[in-house]
Amino acid sequence: MADRRSFNVVILGLGFLFIFTAFTTCGNIEQTVVKSLQNGTFSGSGYNSLGIIYGVFSFSNLLAPTVVTVIGPKMTMFFSGLLYSGYIAVFIVPSTWAFYLTSVLIGIGAAMLWTAQGHFLVENSEASTINRNTGVFWALLQCSMLFGNLYIYFDWNGRTEISDGSRKNIFLSLMVASVLGTLSFLVLRKSHHDEEMLSEEEGQSLLSTRMMYKHRANTAVQDAKSEFQTILQLVKDKTILLLSPCMAYSGLELSFYSGVYGTCIGATSEFGEAAKGLIGISGIVVGIGEIVGGGLFGLMCKNSCFRRTSVVFLGMVVHFVAFYLIFLNIPNDAPVVFDTNTLKNPYLTPSVSIALLCSFLLGLGDSCFNTQLYSILGHVYAEQSTPAFAIFKFIQSIFAAVAFFYSGYLLLMWQLLLMVLLGFTGTLCFFVVERMQNFSADLQEY
Repeated sequence: MADRRSFNVVILGLGFLFIFTAFTTCGNIEQTVVKSLQNGTFSGSGYNSLGIIYGVFSFSNLLAPTVVTVIGPKMTMFFSGLLYSGYIAVFIVPSTWAFYLTSVLIGIGAAMLWTAQGHFLVENSEASTINRNTGVFWALLQCSMLFGNLYIYFDWNGRTEISDGSRKNIFLSLMVASVLGTLSFLVLRKSHHDEEMLSEEEGQSLLSTRMMYKHRANTAVQDAKSEFQTILQLVKDKTILLLSPCMAYSGLELSFYSGVYGTCIGATSEFGEAAKGLIGISGIVVGIGEIVGGGLFGLMCKNSCFRRTSVVFLGMVVHFVAFYLIFLNIPNDAPVVFDTNTLKNPYLTPSVSIALLCSFLLGLGDSCFNTQLYSILGHVYAEQSTPAFAIFKFIQSIFAAVAFFYSGYLLLMWQLLLMVLLGFTGTLCFFVVERMQNFSADLQEY
């Protein structure tokens, strides 16, 4: 039984590794690719597409648990993976209507995929193995930021324009990776719980099987209604309200490091022929920052070496240093230029070393905020963790969507200023929540 569960966790991680190698790489380069398209009929925007994805994702989370309960996590992940592969395939032969349609579909698929992943991981874990299994899955997932971006570096290094042939080869490779990840879900074995259900249902007629699925659907709808009511109650809770600015900030910086900053580097004319290849290296370095931060701060907090507030404060400082260096190092019009290269000059002569240092700091700071938000939500809402995390993902996704929509219109300095203001406010509010929890714990001791 333990071997079967471990097998499932590893296959689950590998499936997500392949799918998100494709999707993360696509998100990092798609605005650059869209700008380089030599297609007079295509009028899509990579920023708008990503905004649609995160916007639809935020609302689809409300329906996802019902779907997972009815058809099961395994098939939910398989069908969701097909939607991811379809989105990647659009870039092979670009079409505006298909581009935006698949953006909507992948937003729905993302909600289903992540809900099913959480359900399946818990189903294949016990109290003694949940931390280990989560760590294995997380480590495999984070590696998705490395391989696709490495391919981009080798393929684009020295190029000033992205040819149609290069684009087709890249997205064909990414689509194959996504399809492999999707097919790997079919290898997942049934859990002990599923086998018990099947043995009980064995020998039943087709009619009773239909009745069983109808009952399962009705139960799922009732559970969804109950969870939605809990979400509405928690939204009014003082702790959630205070954490909202920090959650919102995590959405803004998510959009910046995952889709905007790579585009800015690729558009910086001072980097010359190395600019396009640096998009891939930047994605890799962001991933390294995420891996280092997640492992380091997860271990520190587990051993009580650092308080949550210390890690969040460090994340704020790291991000603010990165924002200041980006402000000095990257041209102000980098996110919004319609041609492939910038026209304005930055305050410093653009440096590749500084640009990549900022990539690392963006990943490191992001891991600081996300690990501690998960930590404090799990601590405060131990009995209501699912609705609490749903609120977190909803707020984060909404603000990521908003950020992607304005990224194509606001100059870099205004985008950085918005993140500084919201990041500072979010950090202060996080401190207040932590102080409230410490005060409450002290009162309970007396």
